Amino acid sequence: MSRSGVSRAVARLEARVGVRLLDRTTRAVALTDEGRSLYSEVAPLLTGIEDAVTVTSGSSVAVRGRLRVNVDAFLSRLMFAPHVCEFLSLYPDLSLELIAKDQLGDLVGDGFDVAVRFGTPPDSSLMARKLLETHTVTVASPAYLEAHGRPGAPSDLVNHSCIQVRDSLTGQPIKDWQFRRQNKVVQIRTAGRLMVAEFGTMLAACLGGFGIARVKAIGVRSFIEQGALVELLSDWSGESFPLYALYPSGHLPAAKVRAFIDFVQSRVARPDGTADEGPGEWRVRATPSSRERKIKPAPGLGLGAGHGVAAKSAVGAVPAVR
Repeated sequence: MSRSGVSRAVARLEARVGVRLLDRTTRAVALTDEGRSLYSEVAPLLTGIEDAVTVTSGSSVAVRGRLRVNVDAFLSRLMFAPHVCEFLSLYPDLSLELIAKDQLGDLVGDGFDVAVRFGTPPDSSLMARKLLETHTVTVASPAYLEAHGRPGAPSDLVNHSCIQVRDSLTGQPIKDWQFRRQNKVVQIRTAGRLMVAEFGTMLAACLGGFGIARVKAIGVRSFIEQGALVELLSDWSGESFPLYALYPSGHLPAAKVRAFIDFVQSRVARPDGTADEGPGEWRVRATPSSRERKIKPAPGLGLGAGHGVAAKSAVGAVPAVR
């Protein structure tokens, strides 16, 4: 369409809905809040129509186009990167864009098809599907334990060098580590000379023998199995973190989104033995289930505490989505 044709089409649409959908200046055009809301409702429907036409036409490849995924650095580096080649080989007509962001942000406004985040889903118009539940573990390298000894109880951590991490939302260091055993809960104030703001740095320092770290179990499972890290205080459990796939509301997510979520669950969630739903279990529901639900709009899509480190949300015991 010509530029003038687009302008006339937008003007007709705005006249029909009765609100301005685009803010226009001589230099830029941007969606208004009303325009963003309309787009979030319409885009999944248009994608669904495209998928239906592709399938009905007899094409064997319904998963195609570009898929933009919003993740944090912890997920991108340790959970997705080892499986990217396999995923793309399954769908040769699909291109994948993994964007590591500290915060979820505006999924629709930023042009993302799906997000995968730890923590309780935010109150928003997004759909949420639970993939797994993991917990935090306390780990150290064999070299560190040989040099400094092994803590036998949470209280022993006060005599050890614990790698400190800053909360990516508040910027404050996370020093209090919580431990649970049966009905007993203890909170230990840790200390250490190293403060980091990124999971990769913390993991490298821990592997190098600098100190003890608190991380999500799913991110260090392979290191523990290989003997590069040793799990400490295994009779004390850490805090739990659910992993959710989030995507714009709609009757049924696009084929490329369904394929990606199913793949993540089959390759990432299944080895942990805690996935709620298996691959391919997508159904059109009149009422979304508790694992795939639509939640009421509310401002602010915040992060939980640091990259892969246990922490409580500022508003409750369960960490916010990150």
